[in-house]
Amino acid sequence: MTRGCTVFTVGHSSHSLKRLIDLLARHRITAVADVRSKPYSRSNPQFNKEDAQRSLRAVGLAYVFMGHQLGGRPTDRQLYIDGKLNYDLLARTPEFLAGLDRVIKGARIERIALMCAEKDPLACHRGVLISRHLVDRAITVTHILGDGRLETHADSESRLLREVGIDHPDLFSSNAERIAEAYERRGQQIAFGDGHVDMETSNARATR
Repeated sequence: MTRGCTVFTVGHSSHSLKRLIDLLARHRITAVADVRSKPYSRSNPQFNKEDAQRSLRAVGLAYVFMGHQLGGRPTDRQLYIDGKLNYDLLARTPEFLAGLDRVIKGARIERIALMCAEKDPLACHRGVLISRHLVDRAITVTHILGDGRLETHADSESRLLREVGIDHPDLFSSNAERIAEAYERRGQQIAFGDGHVDMETSNARATR
């Protein structure tokens, strides 16, 4: 049974490591699952994978890298349509499904926060993709915002409907259909293009 499990999400944004750790401590997080495909940042090097792992573990937080399963920049070109990553296709891959299973299993014994870079969960695949599918599995998802407030995923969905301009009920679509459309629109806005795949291929060839 997964019902009753709660998963949190957080964006490291431009916080200091101390600020991020304070946010996690405030909400009693015990483990961080890093869902960045590329866990490195030129503008915020304090969150480079090795530095973040070392700092989090130093204060007693478990850290696991899950970007290979739940990251938003896969290298499989079949997951891209018209140059854009398709979240629906990604959500059906064995890797993504295994990543969800792993998070749910961990949430039974740890208070987990999924960490990515964006401050706003609606600007990030952790909110628009991963959280959506965790909720479909009866997992409660709560987002830790940059100012420390908590936002339930239900409230995030309501905000998403407002932001894409389809928050008013009509005679021709159900609430579930409008939410699905809102996810599709936002996914198109924030999903990565396949240009980064070309860049990775070029970099790989250059290092041979």
